[in-house]
Amino acid sequence: MAGLFIGGVLPFLFSSFAMKAVGDAAFDMINEVRRQFKEIKGLMEGNAVAEHAKCVDIATAAAIKRMIVPGLLAVAVPVIFGFADKYMLGGILAGVTVTGVLMAIFMSNAGGAWDNAKKYIEQGQYGGKGSDAHKAAVVGDTVGDPFKDTAGPSLNILIKLMSVVSLVIAPLIV
Repeated sequence: MAGLFIGGVLPFLFSSFAMKAVGDAAFDMINEVRRQFKEIKGLMEGNAVAEHAKCVDIATAAAIKRMIVPGLLAVAVPVIFGFADKYMLGGILAGVTVTGVLMAIFMSNAGGAWDNAKKYIEQGQYGGKGSDAHKAAVVGDTVGDPFKDTAGPSLNILIKLMSVVSLVIAPLIV
């Protein structure tokens, strides 16, 4: 039973790491773009070329560096709990699967709804662009994009990785 609860918490923890990674990478990217606008003369007017490679490097480095902890979580938890108690590992796998599937569906749908709400308002509904409704929708979409593009889909990887690691170590813990 304890394994079931621990497994049920893991998708929330994993998703929080993934969304934090997206936010941190976005801030790094914003700082780089601001730097380029300040330092490259004529960039704002369209008379100069931006340093695109630096932005690609930031995104690539962030994707690798900031997903180390969530990756270790997915690999280490089955190993640690599997060798501690094989029945607890079964509970963890059940908890992470049930909660992870439901969360992935929720996050994908909620993120898409926030994105669609922003687009709907931008078409002129509820005051259109610049309105308070649009400002609120932009804030909502700031959460919605990582929901539908990062955290929701990555839960599938969490479930699969934990299951595969458990299958690999199964002969050792039986």
